[in-house]
Amino acid sequence: MRDWDVAHYGRIFNAACKNAEMPTIQHPDDQYIVQIARFDPSKGIFDVLDAYEKFHNRLTRERPKLRLPKLLICGHGSVDDPDGAIIYDQVVDHIEHRIPHIRHLICAIRLRPSDQVLNALLSKATIALQLSTREGFEVKVSEAIHKGVPVIATRAGGIPLQVEHTKNGFLVDVGDTDAVAQHLFDLWTDEALYHRMSEYALSNVCDEVSTVGNTLSWLYLASKLTKGESVRPNGQWINNLAFEECGVQVTPEMPRLTRAVEMEDP
Repeated sequence: MRDWDVAHYGRIFNAACKNAEMPTIQHPDDQYIVQIARFDPSKGIFDVLDAYEKFHNRLTRERPKLRLPKLLICGHGSVDDPDGAIIYDQVVDHIEHRIPHIRHLICAIRLRPSDQVLNALLSKATIALQLSTREGFEVKVSEAIHKGVPVIATRAGGIPLQVEHTKNGFLVDVGDTDAVAQHLFDLWTDEALYHRMSEYALSNVCDEVSTVGNTLSWLYLASKLTKGESVRPNGQWINNLAFEECGVQVTPEMPRLTRAVEMEDP
């Protein structure tokens, strides 16, 4: 996004924050960590708060001269999201009564549907979190990576297919807020580590989750099915089949999503 666009949508966001009596984000003076997700029980929002508190306590203790980043938790509501208002109220209550000493650093807000507001917020984030307890394929994780924003996320659902551990982010076990706090501390205090991860993310952008990559897969399916041909992937990814159909060889150098994840024994 252009800086003008970011500023425009940032003003819209800050107006919503003031209406909700939440701290605003004044970029570039404020740096912030963000989790963009619905206020849903599966999104691990209380783990986000716990990890941020641990990170805050350690940073103020060990590196008191470093300026603290704010924490931004935001997402859209939806008509099929009955838990949204309940979870949001619980989050606000948690902030106000359990961690009031860092209340001024945390903005938790339900936003009106506007993908561009979320786009602007993610564009200027320093670190992105996705601490879901269960998940499908979380597009916002790939969007953060595409923007060069290192991600700390859980090994839930399809997330491990998106994050390359220690390269463009970190993967942690569900509920391991100590590990999240450690990675936050490392990324915030180790400039070389941060820039290495950010640059890797930008230079290894996978096109499969973009509009173009998705269009390729859908056009392949449409082409096959409208001809009456059957499509039997037999465990293969549709994107791979589309490349094969076009006669384009997939080489090891091409950025691709991880195709399989080895699960650790319980």
